[in-house]
Amino acid sequence: MTTLRQNQQTAPRARRSSVLPLRALTFAALLLGGCAPASAPSAGPAPSTTTSAPLVYPQASWEHHASPEAAGWSSAGLEEVREALSQLSTTGFVAVADGRIFFEYGDLQTVSYLASVRKSVLSMLFGNYVADGTVDLDRTLAELGIDDHQALTEAEKRATIRDLLSARSGVYHPASNSGDNLASAPPRGSQEPGAYYLYSNWDFNALGTIFEQETGRNIYDALETDLARPIGVQDFDRSLHRKSGDLTRSRHPAYHMHFSTRDMARIGYLMLREGEWEGEQLVPRDWVRESTSLVTPRAEMNPEHRRDESFGYGYLWWVFDDLDLGPEYEGAYVAHGAVGQHILVVPALDLVVAHKTRPGDGRRVSHDEFHAVARLLVNAHCGDRCPEAR
Repeated sequence: MTTLRQNQQTAPRARRSSVLPLRALTFAALLLGGCAPASAPSAGPAPSTTTSAPLVYPQASWEHHASPEAAGWSSAGLEEVREALSQLSTTGFVAVADGRIFFEYGDLQTVSYLASVRKSVLSMLFGNYVADGTVDLDRTLAELGIDDHQALTEAEKRATIRDLLSARSGVYHPASNSGDNLASAPPRGSQEPGAYYLYSNWDFNALGTIFEQETGRNIYDALETDLARPIGVQDFDRSLHRKSGDLTRSRHPAYHMHFSTRDMARIGYLMLREGEWEGEQLVPRDWVRESTSLVTPRAEMNPEHRRDESFGYGYLWWVFDDLDLGPEYEGAYVAHGAVGQHILVVPALDLVVAHKTRPGDGRRVSHDEFHAVARLLVNAHCGDRCPEAR
């Protein structure tokens, strides 16, 4: 049985966030104004819930706080968030603190494509099968019998499941779908497995093949039984989930997923609660901690322009790694998807944020734009020093 790496379980997660230029000068001015705390100052990194308070979980639908101030957030600060979102192509945005919604914007129930958020969800699915020994993270591609059209080299076949989860496989075979950094990959065979980070859809898609091979389960069946149904997602439709990709380029298809904004928030809330849902451990606690701890610090990200961002990488989760962001981002992590799909988890504020656009309509919200709005939201936290709601 494979055990979880002890050094990863205990490694502290670095702080981070992005407050970066937006598409309009007016929005940039709003952001700069939001860099200072909102009308009531942040109470710091301590979660707004107390240790004696019972945990709240959504039932058939999400509960709402009586007011933002009741949840520890400034209504005035949240109006800045709303104004910022109105200038973007956001279709749905929801913020949850202490298990209840305190801010929402747009349509939360329309189901659409998750883009690369699928990878973070797959990481969650691996947890139980790693814990019970079904999946051994140290098995190599050679031992697993994983290959592709352009035959993998002997060195590439030494990559382990762990190397693929952390995007450090050293395999630079073409992927069946685009949306990664393979165009910036070093020459094939130039990097030993585990030595070099590169965001590669070959790694991520091969993990889907490995998951199904080793567990004997279809990814979407596992998604439904292991995650979606136990956490009571409201809008799940098994028939919408299907694999895609050019299988003449690679044998390993992409396993695309479809969720609503409010159900993305449930996924984030399960992670915030370290895999526990109403007394049931759906994802092993140690796995949540390991998968959202830094494997690749920001200074080792590739291509080099990624080192200018605020993130390192764990096991298919982006992990904040920027000491300048402040204590609110200590231990925070995020799932990123193309054109504006995001699940942000901020444990220090007991906060989950889900953001969506409608893929296919030609509009998008960049990662930078999302994190700028998220920073406005974080700045609106006022803890127990909130003014009374008007």
